[in-house]
Amino acid sequence: MNPSKSTQNIFEVLKSYSLYLAFLIIFIAFSLLNENFLSINNVLNIIVQSAIIAIIAVGQTMVILTSGIDLSVGSIVGAVGIGIGLLMVAGVSIPVAVVLGVIMGIVFGLINGVIISYGRVPAFITTLGMMGIARGFGLALNEGKPVAGLPQSFEKIASTSVAGIPSFVFYTLIIYVIMFFILERTKFGRHIYAIGGNRDAARLSGVKVKVVEMIVYLFSGLFSGLGAVLLTARLNYATPVAGTGYELDTIAAVVIGGTALSGGQGKIIGTLVGALMLGILRNGLTILNVSSFFQQIIIGAVIIIAVFMDKINEKKNN
Repeated sequence: MNPSKSTQNIFEVLKSYSLYLAFLIIFIAFSLLNENFLSINNVLNIIVQSAIIAIIAVGQTMVILTSGIDLSVGSIVGAVGIGIGLLMVAGVSIPVAVVLGVIMGIVFGLINGVIISYGRVPAFITTLGMMGIARGFGLALNEGKPVAGLPQSFEKIASTSVAGIPSFVFYTLIIYVIMFFILERTKFGRHIYAIGGNRDAARLSGVKVKVVEMIVYLFSGLFSGLGAVLLTARLNYATPVAGTGYELDTIAAVVIGGTALSGGQGKIIGTLVGALMLGILRNGLTILNVSSFFQQIIIGAVIIIAVFMDKINEKKNN
């Protein structure tokens, strides 16, 4: 075998699995730097902390695959959380409050989708505006005050476990299995990739671009609503500032997971790994007593490197 060809094949394999190798290297590095990192409690803590971002990032992945962006997810989390809290305090049953909260998230996402698809307003501008609207709505619902005194049974949504495994793990796995099937095995999933790959070609091929794009933002609102339910249950109180920064965390998880910002390329499983990698970085740096200021610098650098590598691969493919 030609040595140069063999080297090239090895490089291609390493590039294909670079995300998982990076994940493994970071995990091993923190394990060696601090013995407490590998403790069962800490590992479970990382999983629980990463799960909410991972779930919200599912919708962000769908949006970015169409070459869009959703900056409103964090604000929707805060608004939905307050809405759920106020409903339960008012005596509404937990299932009804949860369903109504998720519907609220869907409505926010649907408004985004309609404005972007049919109003032809750029996604960045639309979702930036919705970020302010949803945050203001959440603050106005209870005059900027948190909602306490939620039913103890509501907390069980987040605190229960099966065979020592937190319920968050099962929620996340179920959602990712379903969305993997939708994106990889259905016509709707193929249309999402087609729109991100070449919008005009997709339209000429018979894809209802506006409808698919609108539904994608609806899904983003749906997963923001689900994330709000889990976050509120975990805290067992609602605050209008919940979800602050989640828009950046979800975009980071998607980009680190290998989804191209230009759209059309990426896998949902990569987003899950990206969310876990963010969780490991934050947790590991905290255990090593790295200040939160430097944590932001390091995580920001990781995001820039991930986008830079994506652009390099994009140029090579072209």
